[in-house]
Amino acid sequence: MAEYVAKRNPSMVPMHPGVLVTEAVESLRMPVTKVADAIGISRQHLYAIMNERKPVTPEVATRLGKAFGNGPELWIRLQVAYDLWHARKSVDLSKVAKLKAA
Repeated sequence: MAEYVAKRNPSMVPMHPGVLVTEAVESLRMPVTKVADAIGISRQHLYAIMNERKPVTPEVATRLGKAFGNGPELWIRLQVAYDLWHARKSVDLSKVAKLKAA
């Protein structure tokens, strides 16, 4: 069986983890306040993640991974992909020199 590597379109913004958090919370059919309490973060913090205003930190990723049963790595990878895409678009590298060993 052939193995295929998925390739992203580099011009498309990766999904913010808040999108997946929103879907997961909605699938539970529970109030956001109860989900936030179960995860151990404030309702405001959870809403900020869901509305893509705050990142998923390693601490929150650990909590989400336990709560939803998919591990913290998923949440961290989503956040890193999102942050890196934005950094590549916004950071000016024109004055950064490439270093070589002496």
